[in-house]
Amino acid sequence: MTVAELTASVLAGTPSPADFDITSAFWLHHTTRLPGADVTYRNYYVLLRVGEVFGACSFEAGELDPAYCAETSGRTLADVLTSDDPLPVRIAALDAYLAAVEPHHTSPYAEEVVLPAGTPSIRAKARDAAVAGLLDVAEGTKVALIGVVNPLVDAITDRGGSCLPCDFNLRETASGLPVTRDMTEVIDAADAVVATGMTLSNGSFDVLLQRCREQGKPLAIYAQTGSAVARAFLGAGVTALSAEPFPFSQFSSRPSSLYRYRTDT
Repeated sequence: MTVAELTASVLAGTPSPADFDITSAFWLHHTTRLPGADVTYRNYYVLLRVGEVFGACSFEAGELDPAYCAETSGRTLADVLTSDDPLPVRIAALDAYLAAVEPHHTSPYAEEVVLPAGTPSIRAKARDAAVAGLLDVAEGTKVALIGVVNPLVDAITDRGGSCLPCDFNLRETASGLPVTRDMTEVIDAADAVVATGMTLSNGSFDVLLQRCREQGKPLAIYAQTGSAVARAFLGAGVTALSAEPFPFSQFSSRPSSLYRYRTDT
């Protein structure tokens, strides 16, 4: 299954995405620099609200004009999914549909992990430890990290793993590890793979999934972007998932939840 095939299945299935109205569309630009760090993370998100859930997708700077918001509220999910809207908007719509049909907080397969109240550093470390805990990282395990978050690099190395980082926007990690832009290079060299949901928004998810399937490598996804979309691939290439629906942990200092899924497939 590919993302396009999942979308086609949704459009042909029930309940119909034509029955889901987008009540709110918004655009976020968010920056973070943790104390002592010399890297500022710059994040952009498109969000679509449908009922009690939000579909979410990150995107690169300049990829989407915030004016889309004025034209998207009031449309149906089917309208967006069959449109020529930018890919991040269509991924957010697909995410909204799948989350509306089965919210993470009601899924019988989800393990809720409550992140503690505290500073951004405390909450980021707890979140990334929860993500790293999805993988069986033995001493010396080579872990490809596609989409670099420095606390997650630390969480992998703290477990004895060797981190192989890949990112479009960084040249090295905070700990000095070189970062490649070539996703296939780190996948091929790794024993296991951890990737961000942003692979959905930049169109590389299908390549990632197929390569891990072919090589029989465990693939864990940590997703704010398209967390319900990634969930649809559990047992079909994705072996574990940390799903964090909106509102994301970085937007609050209070306890919040993410949802972990595992499969033996």
